[in-house]
Amino acid sequence: MIRPSWTRRARSSNGPQPEPGSLIGIARVDRRTKRLLSRLHPGDVAVIDHEDIDRVAAEGLIQRQVGAVVNAARSSSGRYPNLGPHLLCSAGIPLIDDAGPQAMAITEGVRVLIDDGRVVSMTGDGTTELAKGTLLDLEKVEQALDVAKRSISIEIERFAANTMEYIKEERDVWLEAVRLPKIKTDFHGRHVLIVVRGYDYKEDLGALRPYIRELKPVLIGVDGGADALLEFGLTPHMIIGDMDSVTTRALMSRAELIVHAYTGGKAPGLERVETLGLPNVVFEAAGTSEDIAMLLAHERGAELIVAVGTHANLIEFMDKGRKGMASTFLTRLRVGPILVDAKGVSRLYRSHIARKDLVALLGVAFLTLGLAVSLSEPLRIYLRTYWIELGNLLFSLRQALFG
Repeated sequence: MIRPSWTRRARSSNGPQPEPGSLIGIARVDRRTKRLLSRLHPGDVAVIDHEDIDRVAAEGLIQRQVGAVVNAARSSSGRYPNLGPHLLCSAGIPLIDDAGPQAMAITEGVRVLIDDGRVVSMTGDGTTELAKGTLLDLEKVEQALDVAKRSISIEIERFAANTMEYIKEERDVWLEAVRLPKIKTDFHGRHVLIVVRGYDYKEDLGALRPYIRELKPVLIGVDGGADALLEFGLTPHMIIGDMDSVTTRALMSRAELIVHAYTGGKAPGLERVETLGLPNVVFEAAGTSEDIAMLLAHERGAELIVAVGTHANLIEFMDKGRKGMASTFLTRLRVGPILVDAKGVSRLYRSHIARKDLVALLGVAFLTLGLAVSLSEPLRIYLRTYWIELGNLLFSLRQALFG
């Protein structure tokens, strides 16, 4: 969705009015962008603390039709060419960059004015500057992208070194038998579809509709991936994750809940699930939630694992914000023989009906109808009677209209 210039005026006539080229909206504040998305409404000002805004986060903000984004951190640090800022600016959404820690002190729900790089409170008749950063435009963002592309080799070396370090630390746990939790969902001999709310997940999930309809795989939503399934009219059999970006509606969908606990037993999502009074199973494992979803399906005897929206390349790993993604490498090595990555399947082939095929189909239909009529005396009598009745009806209508 490409937006026009962000020159807007306040919708309300109460209080101070913004100048042309400014914007007023309700501030929604959260350090975690994906957690904030569910609270955003069109026109809101999203206040985040997100260094290197990734593509998925930007697409989420654009989809929620935010009025502006205020980032306490640097939207692009230059480590690698992250696409988030470019997407936001291309969509016409004002992006205030590097607004500092004071931005996170903005009160949730307050009306704020975005004017150039300033964030100003709009309470009563007075105004107070709450934070100040740099208003990014498309030219600045593209320049930053060019710089990041030139320095990507340094980041690749650092990434590789960190990954090797992670592999040394995790290989014993990950490659030896993992202590799996007791679960109710039966994976044995079945296909398993794992959905992560990552790149192009909507398009790829849509392209897999025939596969889902015909083979009826076990459906696993990784955190917000559960909501992706619900959006397509599908009910997840299992939800795995730390439960920070999945909606309560999805949690209440009667799916089996697997709460991801990290090494040491810390399970951030356990309190939320227990507060809702929902039965759950805790799975302690290193790595990401999508990793343990694949591992669980593999170790429980799945015949095939189909992954949608998962992380599979260098930029996606960096967008994930981890120094290394050794657990993902090791997991994919382990489940590789039965893993099918559906990323980009929506672009592989787009079906369409050729005009000549349609003409041929209609020709065959009329030919079949003609043969049926010629060979069936009762059908000929029925059609002749129908034709006479139709003629009488048309004659009656003509008489009624023209006398």
